[in-house]
Amino acid sequence: MNNILIHPSYFPSISHFVAIAKADIVTFEMEDNFQKQTNRNRMYIYSPNGIQLLNVPIKHNKERHQRIKEVRIENDFDWQKQHFKSLEAAYRTSPFFEYFEDDIAPIFQKKHTFLMDLNLETMSFVSKCLRLEFDYDETTEYFHEVNDKVDFRNLINGKKDTTSFESYTQVFGDKHGYLNNLSILDLLFNEGRYALDYLKKQQF
Repeated sequence: MNNILIHPSYFPSISHFVAIAKADIVTFEMEDNFQKQTNRNRMYIYSPNGIQLLNVPIKHNKERHQRIKEVRIENDFDWQKQHFKSLEAAYRTSPFFEYFEDDIAPIFQKKHTFLMDLNLETMSFVSKCLRLEFDYDETTEYFHEVNDKVDFRNLINGKKDTTSFESYTQVFGDKHGYLNNLSILDLLFNEGRYALDYLKKQQF
């Protein structure tokens, strides 16, 4: 039985969902410390100008280490509106954006307090769109190394995740070429109901 350990993240990278699509049991890491410049609070999309980073602002704690499940979102400015506008500019002409638009919009109209709640909601939304049902557990203690699960926690470090996947048609591919392993939304908006088949065919 393939039991994986993985981070919940903000509209995760395709590699996250390749791992989940192949897993029998998914365990979410809930007990680690927040680290800057990881995909815990960011996603990468394919904009008209190429790759674009969308970052969820967080309230920084004076303490050096902050548990990920205690991290609060900074809602003093309307980052949700900016993110949704960026998604529209990137994917309005994609084959499946309009199909999912009404379902994804409420996520950007809600003011979440905690980053983890936002991340879990985005992952739930994507899994429903993919028709990928999976059961998951949550960690109750942090372990640096695990022996009873396949450890995919390194995928949260986007810059270190060098996984390469088969290409698919992207909106601005003719202009900038194929961009690998973006947010799962890129695959969803471009491939729609074929996205799950794509995920299951990919190899690490």
